[in-house]
Amino acid sequence: MAKTEERVKRSRRPTIRDVSQLAGVSRMTVSRVISDPDLVLPATRQKVASAIADLGYVPDRAAGSLASRKTGFIALMLPTLTNANFAAVAHGLTEVLREANYQLLIAYTEYDMAEEERQLRNLLARRPEAIVLTGATHSNAASKLLLSADVPILEIADLPSRPIGHVIGFSNQEVGRTAARYLIDKGFTRIGAVGATVEGEVLDHRGEERMRGFEDELRYAGLPTDAVVRHGKAPLSYDHGAAAIGVLLDKAPDCEAVFAVSDLSAVGVLMECQRRGISVPDQLSVIGFGDFEIGRIINPPLTTIHVDFNGLGQRTGKTIVELLKRGVSSETGRVDVGLSIIERKSVKT
Repeated sequence: MAKTEERVKRSRRPTIRDVSQLAGVSRMTVSRVISDPDLVLPATRQKVASAIADLGYVPDRAAGSLASRKTGFIALMLPTLTNANFAAVAHGLTEVLREANYQLLIAYTEYDMAEEERQLRNLLARRPEAIVLTGATHSNAASKLLLSADVPILEIADLPSRPIGHVIGFSNQEVGRTAARYLIDKGFTRIGAVGATVEGEVLDHRGEERMRGFEDELRYAGLPTDAVVRHGKAPLSYDHGAAAIGVLLDKAPDCEAVFAVSDLSAVGVLMECQRRGISVPDQLSVIGFGDFEIGRIINPPLTTIHVDFNGLGQRTGKTIVELLKRGVSSETGRVDVGLSIIERKSVKT
């Protein structure tokens, strides 16, 4: 029987010894090709790579981590998997980490702080080399876990005043203030907003910061805030926007413009206006946040506040790689990625 057929019929998992024998090199050389290929001559690398492919060998990262304390995993905690901006963060982060031979472990919380704590315990049990969390509001127990994790902690998509570790994000309050100033500068005086409620365990803290910033700017301009409506629970959706604008219009039928704390809700607002025969932007102007793809193609296209979430993910990945290269676990830093308004046709000019 040919050697290749014998290998195919093996029932046991191929080992590094099998690879070294087939390639005609030492096990140490195989390890070097896997962990640091630049240290090995190209011809030798090719022999080892061919043996790995022929055998279907997969390195046992867990076994290696017992001695090195390095798992090759980076943990990412997201509030939801249905938000395209969080997907962009994960994509940008993966792009950078993949080049440095790190793998991403993703958990999601559905905006539930108790679930965040549970998922954090699960992730820590797998010994990630760094932890990335969306936002900066955590339970006391989760904060204690993070402070004692002894790995780099990065909080993203926010700019907390008292971070646990590195912060890479933007001010959600400034998002709200920017939206309010934009509408005020357009000449609107009867202005509303829609976001989620702030009750219970399921909370959108970043969305609430946008609502507070919006309210603060209205007050600063001497305008009323009674048309700022908190309705429904996170995560926000098209359905949320449709329901929330109904509540707002029942309360303030003379509202001229509205800010939705997510483009998902803003699209729901636009659709509900169409159902009610309300012309956007002639009768009601709408601005969102997030620059989701659907906002670009809906009619009218949605004016929104843009943040480069893919770039945020890439910046986070580069920071992680640099921290791990330097062996730093407790350093703090702060990066504001900024934001901008994208003007389209949903706000009356």
